[in-house]
Amino acid sequence: MSTSEAPSQDSLLPTVQDGELTAEKDSWAVGGSAADGVLAENVIFKEEAVLEIPRNLSDVEAATLPVAALTAWHAVTRRSRVQSGESVVIQGTGGVSLFATQFVHALGARPIVTSSSDQKLERAKALGAAATINYKKFPAWEEQILELTAGLGADHIIEVVGGENLNRSLKAVKVSGSISFIGVMAGLSAPINTYQFIAKNVHIYGIETGSGEMFEEMNSFIESHQLRPVVDTTFAFSEAREALRYLESGAHFGKVAIRF
Repeated sequence: MSTSEAPSQDSLLPTVQDGELTAEKDSWAVGGSAADGVLAENVIFKEEAVLEIPRNLSDVEAATLPVAALTAWHAVTRRSRVQSGESVVIQGTGGVSLFATQFVHALGARPIVTSSSDQKLERAKALGAAATINYKKFPAWEEQILELTAGLGADHIIEVVGGENLNRSLKAVKVSGSISFIGVMAGLSAPINTYQFIAKNVHIYGIETGSGEMFEEMNSFIESHQLRPVVDTTFAFSEAREALRYLESGAHFGKVAIRF
């Protein structure tokens, strides 16, 4: 969501300003099933919940950052700590995945993007994907990752699916690699090959959006690297239902925005 005159943006977890997430900090969320969200003409925010947007972005572009971009930033830079030259598997072409692709590429690392759409994979290449895999054509996509990495596995994996897919990620990641676990599309639980998890000395991180400190750090990075969020379509506020239907269709590539 965006307005035409918004000078600031909100964080999904405004009470988490810095440091690790704690039960005390995780006391108030903007959006989600337990909150009203921001699809409204007027919304009141606490002072600590807003910060300046990157100067190179429009209001609509800045409106895409609080959830998808910050989650990707948290995973890529704070947990996986991606370094130049490393390989990073990024699953799918949703909002978090596209931001992760842009961040990984800007850091000088090697994004490997998976999707069920060849068309979307071609567009991912334009964002910096060094290699792509269509998991419909290659259901055992982890084998493709091993081929691309000379049998060693990827340094890091941005896991957005969950469920049984986690075991594929375990096969695809290198020894002492990391998996940033974000998605629950395949359900709220996942079977795990504990032997492989232990034997490969893998780090698995649960990712919950990010802090205000991370947000400011990310915004500086976006501005200094002149990154631009991928906005698929912008709808008018009166077209909110159509926007949600379009989002549900899965036809989009990038974010779907609503402008007042």
